[in-house]
Amino acid sequence: MSAILRSHAEQLFAQELEELQKQDGGKRPANWKLTPQAVVTYLIGGTLKNGFEITPKYIGSRRLMEIAVATLTTDRALLLYGLPGTAKSWVSEHLSAAISGNSTMIIQGTAGTSEESIRYGWNYARLLSEGPSERALVETPVMRAMKEGQIVRIEELTRIGADVQDTLITILSEKTLPVPELNTEVQAVKGFNVIATANNRDKGVNDLSSALKRRFNTVILPVPDSMDEEIDIVKRRVESYGKVMELPAEKPAIEEIRRIVTIFRELRSGVTLDGKTKIKAPSGTLSTAEAISVVNNGLAMAGYFGDGQLKAADLAAGILGAVVKDPVQDKLVWQEYLETVVKPRSEWKDIYRACRDLV
Repeated sequence: MSAILRSHAEQLFAQELEELQKQDGGKRPANWKLTPQAVVTYLIGGTLKNGFEITPKYIGSRRLMEIAVATLTTDRALLLYGLPGTAKSWVSEHLSAAISGNSTMIIQGTAGTSEESIRYGWNYARLLSEGPSERALVETPVMRAMKEGQIVRIEELTRIGADVQDTLITILSEKTLPVPELNTEVQAVKGFNVIATANNRDKGVNDLSSALKRRFNTVILPVPDSMDEEIDIVKRRVESYGKVMELPAEKPAIEEIRRIVTIFRELRSGVTLDGKTKIKAPSGTLSTAEAISVVNNGLAMAGYFGDGQLKAADLAAGILGAVVKDPVQDKLVWQEYLETVVKPRSEWKDIYRACRDLV
């Protein structure tokens, strides 16, 4: 059997979840694997009484995670909202893994997501031969989660058409899913809830109706507050990726990660870190997730086409690809940043030369 490319959170962190369960003596909501406090510890990290170390999955405000977890103990659904690349899906997966022990109840929102993808579908061969019956019914992740009292994840909710989004209103309000063809309904078991993610920067975003918004408690996940926080996130995710992919490259020096994060933060904010030089911002978001991707791509270049040590030349193409989304406007923004900000920094000469050669 070939190695799995990406394990689910509950598989990857099975030992941590097991240790938390052993040490977790508080009262758990119905069908929860852990207490709310232990779920937050799993997300934020910490040391257990027996000395076992829980690694942080989310680096940021503990209070935000407490609000998110508290929401899921009520009858309100949770909406994780923010710019692309702010770890919405990552947090959603780990919340589901810690609460239900299963992060696979998921609907990926797209422009083509239909009402049947959320409610239920039919096995048309059985439907034609038997007519409407329970055997002909095809359960969706939402229906299964309702029956089993688990968390269901809906990714990119605002990518789904507005009329399909509103399918959730009855489910979230009444905690039931009517099946009129069978003259019956599915009632949600305790422990059922919905975690949705959404951002407002994609083209083709469909705003949520007021009726649907009221069914969600919204938690906005911000970009990392500090440089060190963002560097730590990139470092941890890159190390995790390197282990899984078994790249033949050395761990990246923290200074290389710092330079990438600096470039992204300056372009994102429109000003240099010292506040002295204003910069034009490109059209993309330049999120932490894209910084992680640039470093990972650089490691692949260094491992397979270099000497295994991450260098500026390995990072240049990834930086260019992340910054220049619009080949006309963004290219001018990037060239100006190179000449006015990167070039004068004596310790950045290697990055300047590598990036200039590609422009």
